[in-house]
Amino acid sequence: MGRATNLRDLVGKLKDKASQSKAALLSNPKALSLHLALLRATTHDPSAPPNQRHLATLLSLGNGSRATAGSAVDVLMDRLQTTHDAAVALKCLITIHHVIKHGSFILQDQLSVYPFTGGRNYLNLSNFRDNSNVLGWELSSWVRWYALYLEQLLATSRILGFFLCSSSAAKDEVEENVSTLLDSDLVKDIDSLANLLYEMSKRPDSLNEQGKRLVDKVMELVGEDSLSAINEIWIRVNELKERLSCLSFADSVELACALRMLEGCKERLAAILTQGKTVSTETFWGLIGEVKDMIADNKVYTGEGRLLSMGSRNKGSESARFDDRALRRNDSVRFSSGRLLAFTDLVFQS
Repeated sequence: MGRATNLRDLVGKLKDKASQSKAALLSNPKALSLHLALLRATTHDPSAPPNQRHLATLLSLGNGSRATAGSAVDVLMDRLQTTHDAAVALKCLITIHHVIKHGSFILQDQLSVYPFTGGRNYLNLSNFRDNSNVLGWELSSWVRWYALYLEQLLATSRILGFFLCSSSAAKDEVEENVSTLLDSDLVKDIDSLANLLYEMSKRPDSLNEQGKRLVDKVMELVGEDSLSAINEIWIRVNELKERLSCLSFADSVELACALRMLEGCKERLAAILTQGKTVSTETFWGLIGEVKDMIADNKVYTGEGRLLSMGSRNKGSESARFDDRALRRNDSVRFSSGRLLAFTDLVFQS
């Protein structure tokens, strides 16, 4: 096993040297530093994460023109899409995560619009497999999960209007104006953030020691995201808590579904959510449970101003009293997130 590992490491180093030599010979002199920095940040070595110096070089390209930033994103994505090595793919994804967290506005903007056709699964790694060895096979599950997570992170950032975890002025401006947002916008934000934490909770199990440092770096970045996510949810749930009495029926149900999703992945999130300069996890889960129970206990108004019970299943529905403008048991409601829910599905459990 040790001999096989040493041989694999040697082959990986030879591939890295060959790639760097090829880049030096074939790359445009102006793009040479970009190609070399990327190759050095995304080596085949599974035992170490990308070097911070090489990541800083890549991020510095965002301080130039939009064309330079666009070229950096194109080269990074090409490296990600063409590799069959799990360690290289993970390092490319870590680099993308660094762009989201620390990149300049221009670099982040180029990443957010890549590819120009858009798409939910635009990293396209759901079928990634590295069959070269056992470690590659184990790391492949991390590649697939991490790619899906980053796709959700980008989707959530688009909905929020800023890159989650970044220190952008746009983020501060949105947070200051949460109280001015529409109920439906706040619910949509919470639903997207809940989906992010749900995706986070689906991380694979740990793997053997050789790839541990690489996976630990991934979880360090994701753990930092968790602090930002729960803080953003906390701000919005607190705001909606004050508005529950006037929240629409559809928004109330949508909010309750998002909170139930959060509670459903609470156990698996426990190992990821870390304490930091934000609300404590105990206080966070207490608020989630409190607001969910308030929605279940309260009556809310339909769009026509008629009262509609949202109690438990054994209390029965009061909608039969209302005319055709009110929802009936066989009716469905379409929400802003695209979810289609029948009235008979509206059961809230404490």
